[in-house]
Amino acid sequence: MRGVDSTPGFSLMASDLFSEAFPMAYDTLISVPQLHALFADGADVLVLDCDFELGMPDKGRAAYRAGHLPGARYAHLDEDLAGPPDGSNGRHPLPARVAFAAWLRTQGLKQGQQVVACDSSGGAWAARAWWLLRWIGHARVAVLDGGKQAWTVAGLPLETGDAAPAVPGDFVAGDPLVPSPATAREVLANIEQGAAQVLDARDPSRFRGDPNPVDPVAGHIPGARNRFFRDNLAADGRFRPADELGAAFTALLGEQPALLSCGSGVTACHNALAMAVAGLPQPRLYPGSWSEWIADPARPVATGDA
Repeated sequence: MRGVDSTPGFSLMASDLFSEAFPMAYDTLISVPQLHALFADGADVLVLDCDFELGMPDKGRAAYRAGHLPGARYAHLDEDLAGPPDGSNGRHPLPARVAFAAWLRTQGLKQGQQVVACDSSGGAWAARAWWLLRWIGHARVAVLDGGKQAWTVAGLPLETGDAAPAVPGDFVAGDPLVPSPATAREVLANIEQGAAQVLDARDPSRFRGDPNPVDPVAGHIPGARNRFFRDNLAADGRFRPADELGAAFTALLGEQPALLSCGSGVTACHNALAMAVAGLPQPRLYPGSWSEWIADPARPVATGDA
């Protein structure tokens, strides 16, 4: 069972984990049977539907209205899971902690409540919600393994339309449960120092620098290696076993700590989740990622395979 995680960086107080109100905690992945069992037991679970599509910002909300898990509330990547871009800080900068905590309260989040994030894209967007919740100190958050597809394949029902307004929760942000995010200046210094290994979660063609409609400047951060986030998934859309993930990341990292990047700090969180599943040391996220990196033409760009 991927429930309480005892790997480095994921230790929690026993009194928090086994309170009467929330007897079981999931903090990496939760399976469809596990979530269904929580619902059947009447557990108080906040489900965040994170469906999204780059270039079509309204499509995710439409997909949510067409069908979502019972009681799920919609989390929009641009509006809820990111702060405003200013042209220099990437497409999806981190939201202000105070603003994000306030939004979570409007969704009904209570202190210590189990949160489950899901989407229809293999966890690409849900993993961002997972990382953000840990960033503001909420430990009980997991991604639905296999996503909405696994839920429907299991023959379980969906609801349609918008959720009713929630009773505001009492969540208060706490100390981050993830390492401090990396800045562009730190990533630039790392090129010379080589203290950490940058892992880029974009697909191999974008990493190589092939022309594409997403990246105005194609390529990658010098010294980075490519770990396409979809390689974390098996053919059925669920995460690969912990030992497979551990071997894959160790082959890329060796003994170095990881510094995670992607296009805009979103799918890099998928690699962070995969590393947590594998029980590896927690990586640092570079939230600005490639879209911030190329905003300054003075920053170096590499092309080709790593």
